[in-house]
Amino acid sequence: MKAIDNAELIAALDELEKEKGIEKAYLIDAIETALVTAYKRNFDAIENVKVVMDKKTGEAHVYAIKEVVDVARDTDQEISLDDARKISKKIELGDTVDIEVVPKDFGRIAAQTAKQVIIQKLREAERNIVFTEFNDRKGEIVSGIIQKADSGVVIMDLGKLEGVMPAKEQIPTEKYKVNQKIKGYVLDVVRGLKGNPQVIVSRTAGDFVRKLFEFEIPEIYEGLIEVKSVSRDPGYRSKVAVYSGNENIDPVGSCVGQKGVRIQNIINELNGEKIDVIEWNEDPAIFISAALLPAQVMAVDIKEEEKFAQVIVPDDQLSLAIGKSGQNARLAAKLTNWKIDIKSESQFREMLQKMQEETSDEENSEESDTVEE
Repeated sequence: MKAIDNAELIAALDELEKEKGIEKAYLIDAIETALVTAYKRNFDAIENVKVVMDKKTGEAHVYAIKEVVDVARDTDQEISLDDARKISKKIELGDTVDIEVVPKDFGRIAAQTAKQVIIQKLREAERNIVFTEFNDRKGEIVSGIIQKADSGVVIMDLGKLEGVMPAKEQIPTEKYKVNQKIKGYVLDVVRGLKGNPQVIVSRTAGDFVRKLFEFEIPEIYEGLIEVKSVSRDPGYRSKVAVYSGNENIDPVGSCVGQKGVRIQNIINELNGEKIDVIEWNEDPAIFISAALLPAQVMAVDIKEEEKFAQVIVPDDQLSLAIGKSGQNARLAAKLTNWKIDIKSESQFREMLQKMQEETSDEENSEESDTVEE
């Protein structure tokens, strides 16, 4: 490694402060700390020392820090009061004095050390800049090229840094291949090995679908349509509730697009995941009915305090309302944030009949008790 002279060092520090925003005082402090270690390592020094760098010339000065005592027994750590007062008459017992040390060939070591520190701090600063840049992009969509797709983790090249998609953030129906270009949702930015920033990417997050809608549908991006909520079974089905305060805008129609073009772009990005677009309504009964689409709903009985809804559907709509493995009902409940119990018309009639019979039995029992009395 070619050493740099003192003038080059100061010029380099000034340039880094100007171009990279790394404070000169911070770099000098880091260099001084590194020079203490370099001095002790190269000269087998045991004394307590400090290094001070001249901020104008770049020259490094080494000082042994010694305690003032009556009689110095450990000359590496102590100095007698008489010798100390030759430096300054104001010095008292217990004070410390700095004695400059002039180690042979330390200038070359100092220059090499300074260069190493500058390179290290420059790399750290660049990593911090990238970290901050991507940390500000949390909640956004990024595109990347897959570099690695095994061991349950997908590694993506995002340009300036690496994206990591853990197994739980991968859509179970998708197969990822090296050199494949994909999009992902930025969940978090963390420090990886050696302090390198890593972007944690997700394709399963509900907000990934929300952002895709924002990307594909100008009315959402412009704020004319609002995505109220999203519920998702990644890879299989999503339900998205949308709303517009503008009576002239059809929020569902705008999201679906002419001949379904807009929604199809999102479905393609999600590799065929089905998407139900539902109009949000402040009336929970209407909203819950819509959330259970494609099933048709006959009636919804609301218990506001418990956020519980009893839903009645035609007999031939029960399996559709519940969905395979309960998917449709589960997604509707998550979308609306209500507990939903679905019954067919026949089941509801049987339930009412049973309740009436129980009520009748109780009344008969009460009348019997009265006669006996």
